[in-house]
Amino acid sequence: MDSEEYFGINAGKVWHAFKKDSELGAKELAIKTKLKITEVFGALGWLGREGKLNISIDDKGKVKFSLKEW
Repeated sequence: MDSEEYFGINAGKVWHAFKKDSELGAKELAIKTKLKITEVFGALGWLGREGKLNISIDDKGKVKFSLKEW
């Protein structure tokens, strides 16, 4: 498996997790997708590079991610 396939598959898992819950943190994504936290960050980087992510910080300083509207 090459790197594009690896990150693409993980990005797909994260994408589907967002379809069920609109806003999630990295740890929540790791639990829902059963990916390692490093794999989640790789997938988030992939989706971010494609311009598909919103990033927000809640009042407790926790970073949350969501999909951009199309």
